[in-house]
Amino acid sequence: MSKLQILVVEDDTPVRNLITTTLKTHNYRFVVATNGTEAVMEAASHNPDIILLDLGLPDIDGVEVIRRVRSWSHVPIIVISARSEDTDKIDALDAGADDYLTKPFSVEELLARLRVTQRRLILMQSGNHLQAMFVNGHLRIDYASGCAYLGEEEMHLTPIEYRLLCLLAQNIGKVLTHKFITQSVWGNSWGNEVGSLRVYMATLRKKLEKSAGSPQYIQTHVGIGYRMLKIDNPLKD
Repeated sequence: MSKLQILVVEDDTPVRNLITTTLKTHNYRFVVATNGTEAVMEAASHNPDIILLDLGLPDIDGVEVIRRVRSWSHVPIIVISARSEDTDKIDALDAGADDYLTKPFSVEELLARLRVTQRRLILMQSGNHLQAMFVNGHLRIDYASGCAYLGEEEMHLTPIEYRLLCLLAQNIGKVLTHKFITQSVWGNSWGNEVGSLRVYMATLRKKLEKSAGSPQYIQTHVGIGYRMLKIDNPLKD
């Protein structure tokens, strides 16, 4: 996959310069927008591969930018914002953001988030997310038969555990909020199901993870939701 084109939406000059210098150093192509209106126009005209989006823009709030772009595009959006409250993260993710990076951030973390998103794009473009078999490390999901395997052993999952696993797998690398997950699994009464989600996720992890203290597959974002991690190479026993 060729180097991606990134749309950088940031009105703070020092932060914008840090991001663009980092992208240039690592041979990413990029375009820049300094407000929400310009961001939507650049997204429509340049069709970027990824958007790096600040929330505190001078004209339109970043969450509204996400909603407008999501009305016609599925381009991955990584929020980069000084807003660190869980409610701000949840609002952005529920509006359609794929990831959330809190300022101040390190260059290494930004590059890592871009690599994760790039792997998701590769999976999407190859069509793996639509195939009958999902493979991630030692985990295999056979959608046709409705069975999941860890290595050569079939996982004995309840129907809800299986649905949770499939939902995470189909959105690998993306942070899914409690609201998104519970609405997808239980319907609209998500507020009453967050406790149930935690219980089912705990039992799913016991069946999936070798060590609860060092999860390989499912990452918890405290107060926000969960993400399935991409494992490039199966770990040796």
